[in-house]
Amino acid sequence: MNQLLPFLIPGRGARGYWVQITEGLETMFGWRDYPADVAQQLGEALAAAPLLAADMTQAGRFNLQFQGEGPLKLLVTQIDAQLRLRGMAKHAPDAAGDFQALMKGGLLAAMIEPEGDGERYQAMVEVVGLALSEALQIYFGRSEQLQTLIRLSASEGKLAGLLVQRLPGGEGSRSARAAGARSAAQPRALDGESGGEHVDPDHAAAGSGDVDNDNWEHVYTLMRTVTPDDLQKWSGEELLNRIFAEDEVRVFEPRPIELVCRCSDAQISAMLLGLGRDEVDSVLAEQGAVAINCEFCGRGYRYDQADVVALFAADAASGDDQATRH
Repeated sequence: MNQLLPFLIPGRGARGYWVQITEGLETMFGWRDYPADVAQQLGEALAAAPLLAADMTQAGRFNLQFQGEGPLKLLVTQIDAQLRLRGMAKHAPDAAGDFQALMKGGLLAAMIEPEGDGERYQAMVEVVGLALSEALQIYFGRSEQLQTLIRLSASEGKLAGLLVQRLPGGEGSRSARAAGARSAAQPRALDGESGGEHVDPDHAAAGSGDVDNDNWEHVYTLMRTVTPDDLQKWSGEELLNRIFAEDEVRVFEPRPIELVCRCSDAQISAMLLGLGRDEVDSVLAEQGAVAINCEFCGRGYRYDQADVVALFAADAASGDDQATRH
């Protein structure tokens, strides 16, 4: 099951998300035959993407991208507001090693690409830390100025992650609303907690005043106990119950995640039209056909001479149509 679970820890002034991805992994990973260590980093990045894009409400796409000069050259994950997720990596043939060996010295970028004329957002930081989770925590501290704790895990059959953020002082209501906005259902307490009576998440997040450092230190200490094995072993509610056993944790309706590539004939056709007829014709003359493989899913697209002629003719006819109407 692929899902993103929002939750709130009202007594500690914190909110977060848990993610699990178990379906579609073979389709996304299988065709490239990634080395094990590269697959590990890509898997963790895929688990991280829904956590980072959870508050995204506008139509568009969130990109998490790494670029470096070491064994791992490029790593990209993309997710939209509907939580449709995909990812890929490019690497040296002998790429191996841990996070630092593969990615140290590179750049990590987070980008939001809205549809239409919306403003594009990008933040970039140098890769530091012993793991991707640490690098992302540092990114949040520097770029977003949000105290954030992240844990990630990737295996052949499951990607999982946990993100907890401190609610900014004076903004508890707004942040809590974001944590539960995806759900039409009422928040509920985890099993074993006093939760029979409905508590408004806005009121619960605000608590009795500003969140003090002791509460965040408590959350920080408990999150330090979370291991990759814990993320692999437990469901979201089980994990939260085990970590925050003495705290009230309120969970919201989980959101489904779809691990799927969004490439299509229309997208490839638009790309060819963007290149222009002369450029496409030169490829045809040299290779006999235009062959394109999607970097994410490996699907192949092939355009021969007749396809190219038809494509550009249809585009020209469409342009003439629009000119006539005006």
